Amino acid sequence: MSHDVFVSVLIPAKNEASNLESLLEEIRTALADEAYEVIVVDDGSTDATLHQLRKIRHNGLSTLRILRHERSLGQSTSLYHAALAAQGQWLATLDGDGQNDPADIPGMLALVRTGQGSADLQLVAGHRINRRDTASKRWASRFANGLRRRMLKDQTPDTGCGLKLIERAAFLRLPYFDHMHRFIPALIQRHNGRMITHPVNHRPRTAGVSKYGNIDRALVGILDLIGVWWLIKRTRLNTPAQEIEG
Repeated sequence: MSHDVFVSVLIPAKNEASNLESLLEEIRTALADEAYEVIVVDDGSTDATLHQLRKIRHNGLSTLRILRHERSLGQSTSLYHAALAAQGQWLATLDGDGQNDPADIPGMLALVRTGQGSADLQLVAGHRINRRDTASKRWASRFANGLRRRMLKDQTPDTGCGLKLIERAAFLRLPYFDHMHRFIPALIQRHNGRMITHPVNHRPRTAGVSKYGNIDRALVGILDLIGVWWLIKRTRLNTPAQEIEG
């Protein structure tokens, strides 16, 4: 792993050709004082996403790396493949639709560098305090977050926020499964990592369409929630083994 890169920005993108240029320019501005890289995963896009990414890199964004799935494998798999390729000690995850604000990343990085951070801090989870989604999506999110908090007790008000800052080594220790990105706070805590939440901006989508329907998300989410609840109930990692000297 390169020691020149402190943070790797990971962006899953499916059919987001219209959003990427402005989003990547915002990242360049926000992280101008950081040692960083950006990894965008083209998740089987059928629009001009790959062409747009190549053009952006050709036009001078040397920090941009491009991964591609020949067919769509989903957000969790995109993040996992990007994390494997990443060179940074920390991973900043962003949605490709431009609704997350890259200007929030420096404040999150400051938390891991100051007194609010500690040796066991592994996750700074974004909390969208001004949701810019439809009323139906906000209602579905509130219901899902409430159910998840009651079952998993992960103390997270907004696990669906795509903006997170995660220690790379901690992320790669987590069990991989499709849709795991929705349960990162609970999984981090399952492995004895400490997390804190941080209020972040949220913006309306200005181009493209959402990849999820509320009913589809709810049905899959309930099944995944039961699986993660089972994983947490079966863990025995909360008490470390002690080495005996002498």
